[in-house]
Amino acid sequence: MKHPAKTFQHHVAPGLAIIGTICAALTPAAADQEQGRRLAQLYCARCHSIDRVSPSPLKIAPPFRTLHERYPVEMLQEALAEGIVTGHPTMPQFSFEPDQVGDFMLFLKSLERGPADR
Repeated sequence: MKHPAKTFQHHVAPGLAIIGTICAALTPAAADQEQGRRLAQLYCARCHSIDRVSPSPLKIAPPFRTLHERYPVEMLQEALAEGIVTGHPTMPQFSFEPDQVGDFMLFLKSLERGPADR
């Protein structure tokens, strides 16, 4: 019979190391998406719906979940970094830092997926 410590060391420990590595790799993306959601809440939710079901508070502001139906949302990256100056008439001008653009884009892309894709 094998020694329990050796069994753990040779069979269980490597599996735990792999799981830990996978979780560590997934954590930044989840944090970035959540930061993107916080940015949307702070800068956009007054006018735009930022979830998958609610109507936009301002009727002329499209819900974020439908933006990908109008154009590829990747087209927004440059505008977000340089400062969006157009949109709907009451839209404020703002710009994001490069890392914020990535977070925001990740959040927008998450709204494209249906419930079965999450």
